Amino acid sequence: MRYFKVKEDRSEGYSGSIDGVHQWGLPGLLNCPVCKTTWSGGAKVYPSVDLTPVTALADFETPRPEPIEEYERMCELVRPLLPPGAVLEPGTAFGPFVGKAQGRFGAYAAPLSWWPMMQREALEKLQAEGLRGLKGCPTQIRFRQRASPVLLELELLPVGHAHPDCLPPNRKPPCPRCGRVGLTRPNPLVLDASTLPEHLDLFRLRDFSTTVVCTERFVEACQRLGLDGITFSALPVHPVSA
Repeated sequence: MRYFKVKEDRSEGYSGSIDGVHQWGLPGLLNCPVCKTTWSGGAKVYPSVDLTPVTALADFETPRPEPIEEYERMCELVRPLLPPGAVLEPGTAFGPFVGKAQGRFGAYAAPLSWWPMMQREALEKLQAEGLRGLKGCPTQIRFRQRASPVLLELELLPVGHAHPDCLPPNRKPPCPRCGRVGLTRPNPLVLDASTLPEHLDLFRLRDFSTTVVCTERFVEACQRLGLDGITFSALPVHPVSA
């Protein structure tokens, strides 16, 4: 199986812009007691998760850093509501994307490269093709024009890792307390074949979650359906399948 990095394609002249945030989120981490780092990820997003049953809901509405004890307490409040396979980190977002948009969009759009969205009709066509792992969630996006598309946010589980051979040999292990890795995405990025899912055609990497990855099945379906606004670049995989 071949794999590809997915990005929005604006070469067709699409001028659409989207500005907003998700309704709720975990705080960032303030001065981890072990690695001494203040950090927030923000690339792990679960738009299907409704936090309204959580007590002290207002605690999840304002981005800010918190000590690790408070961060871990808030993690336990949301953990029972997560979809299977979800992973939490400081800055993880929940609930619908809320914001404004204007301009022309292709079938695929992304306010940030790691917050992918698709027009409803395009997503339904891909789902009818039998592709796996395509979950569209409603957004709360207000358009500044009458003729506006219905954009659904894709909820992508964090799965798969970069192969160790493409990472710095002198890298430090993840922080044993907060889990921070502290690496920038390698170039070239090589996927570890043993960690890639067999049940998903679209996902984000667990260790470099800003990277959206798809299978060649997904690419072929998009090309067959003539979906626009999306581009693919091949990612090497190691070890290569025979």
